[in-house]
Amino acid sequence: MVTWKTTCSTCCLLAYRRDRNETMKLNCSERMMWKYSPESDPALRIYPVNLGDEGNYTCETASSAGNFLFVSSLTVIVPPTVSLTSDRSGEAVCRASAGKPAAEISWIPASNHSTEEEIHHPNGTVTRVSSISWVNSTHPTVTCLVTHPATNQTLSLDLS
Repeated sequence: MVTWKTTCSTCCLLAYRRDRNETMKLNCSERMMWKYSPESDPALRIYPVNLGDEGNYTCETASSAGNFLFVSSLTVIVPPTVSLTSDRSGEAVCRASAGKPAAEISWIPASNHSTEEEIHHPNGTVTRVSSISWVNSTHPTVTCLVTHPATNQTLSLDLS
């Protein structure tokens, strides 16, 4: 017997009983299923994954060899949407929107005078906004570097 379940009492339970060739699915989204066949490979597949799927998943197996328990933690990473704009007041604004975790923003040329703001959204994502002034800059372009576990992006802006 193989059972996958989430840590809350009303959440998904996916089970397979080999001696009866029976499968059971209780409170599971259509996105949660066996990766292949529970008889040959009882791996859990969640597709497409979303932020609400984050958490701990427990796999319990029972056989003549004994009972085994495996706990796996799922962390969902969301790449941010990245933009670089400028305004008439002479500021360049680099925005990494709705990423999880928050993205890191740096500038080329490097600036000690950048300002940064973080906006935390209810779904667990974060928007990070960094601004620098390019008034009196001797450089023809400014480049924003966004670093994130899911993506690294470089955006450049012509200041002329």
